[in-house]
Amino acid sequence: MSSAPTPAAVREIADGYAFTGPALDLGAVLLDGTAYPDAPVRIPLGVLNRHGLVAGATGTGKTKTLQLIAEQLSGQGVPVFLADIKGDVSGVAAPGVPSERTGARAAEVGQQWAPQGCPAEFYALGGQGAGIPIRATVTSFGPLLLAKVLDLNETQESSLSLVFHYADSKGLELYDLKDLTAVIAFLASPEGKEELRTIGGLSAATAGVILRALTVLENEGAGAFFGEPEFDTAELLRTTPDGRGVVSVLELPAVQDRPRLFSTFLMWLLADLYQELPEVGDPDKPKLVFFFDEAHLLFKGASKAFLEAITQTVRLIRSKGVGIFFVTQTPRDVPSDVLAQLGNRVQHALRAFTPDDAKALKATVSTFPRSSYDLGAVLTSLGTGEAVVTVLSEKGAPTPVAATRLRAPQSLMGPVGDGELRAAVDASPLTARYRDAIDRESAYEKLAARAPRPEAASAEPEQSGPETREAPRQKEGVGGLLGSLLGNPTVKSFARSAGRQLGQEISRSLFGTSKRRR
Repeated sequence: MSSAPTPAAVREIADGYAFTGPALDLGAVLLDGTAYPDAPVRIPLGVLNRHGLVAGATGTGKTKTLQLIAEQLSGQGVPVFLADIKGDVSGVAAPGVPSERTGARAAEVGQQWAPQGCPAEFYALGGQGAGIPIRATVTSFGPLLLAKVLDLNETQESSLSLVFHYADSKGLELYDLKDLTAVIAFLASPEGKEELRTIGGLSAATAGVILRALTVLENEGAGAFFGEPEFDTAELLRTTPDGRGVVSVLELPAVQDRPRLFSTFLMWLLADLYQELPEVGDPDKPKLVFFFDEAHLLFKGASKAFLEAITQTVRLIRSKGVGIFFVTQTPRDVPSDVLAQLGNRVQHALRAFTPDDAKALKATVSTFPRSSYDLGAVLTSLGTGEAVVTVLSEKGAPTPVAATRLRAPQSLMGPVGDGELRAAVDASPLTARYRDAIDRESAYEKLAARAPRPEAASAEPEQSGPETREAPRQKEGVGGLLGSLLGNPTVKSFARSAGRQLGQEISRSLFGTSKRRR
């Protein structure tokens, strides 16, 4: 702890963080390598739904910053959602381990450090991992999000939307990938083309592209993510009887080689929350804070429609009491329209080893408010666990830019053991609700029932004459195409789940997702 007098420049910065209401403590103002514990840097609890950005080069402490913010939010009764891509955030559920390094950091920033874990639930996409399975039906996921996962172009995305529209209007429930495959196969057949004639068309080439993309997705194991029981996102808003917010940790190491899938699945969670939550304006504290790790994966290769939907979601979900923090390496990873919606910022160190690095550094510096710091020099000299901070004040104005030595998390800075994680999952009341997939009738079964049975066709007497020969050929063309596709081993490998009944009209929101009935 510094015994030197607090410089006037530090006191001026500290005045900008002297909030009267509840706030999260990030650390202490840092100047010329010295931290001043009597100059705390904080974030007002009431502005956490104004969204934020945590950025910095690899190894600079972004994950520990997430953990620090998450455990304080939990302590203030705010539920938190964390995506654990590398498998090192599960320690938020366990008390930290005292050490000389932790004690020294606490003394430097004026922190009363004590080991403490948070109430936590552990999830996994489709059960690929030890966590509670999170699933969504294909209909709930919607065409825009699915097009992003499948890497479709805009024309193919439009065709996929047509498939969803047709299925909705005909009562063909799309619960899993096999259902969607069956509908596409049917619409590419002569009978399906005739039904589509009044609303559009689906070319054989486009159908083939989508079917091949679905096959690749299923071969990567993604079929387990689609189906029932569909996860109720209201589970993410829970608090404990003693008033602490539950930290929901989505374990993603098992699917980290499929970044497009998990990043888009996180957008499904947000889209569903947006639909279900009521308007609350600016509450005293957020209902949920959502940390979107590896955010650049969400925007890479995204279509214009998808980016517009993300921007609109970020803009509007604030009024539902949900805060979003994007976590990535540089602000350039986030589109400017989205970046403009982020009011709170924790910028860890950046590197400037290459011309591209230098360009990114210059662009990052230009996005900060004016300050007395030489930010170009500061951002390249910050140590691990240090960051440049600016947030919104209680009045909504940006606070002074503050180089900050951050506090140490009080929870375990590392993963919990596999045994502890599995025990926590087994003990959760949600495990019995979501663990086992269920199966009921949907589009696949309904379309299969419409196809002619082979034995019925063979029982028909042979006809002669051009007109009587033509009808059986047409029937065979429809039944043969649909029957062969539905009976194909590739299609049969699609994981079976099922889902709820859909009405004839399904309300679609920003991403074309269906409105859930709770």
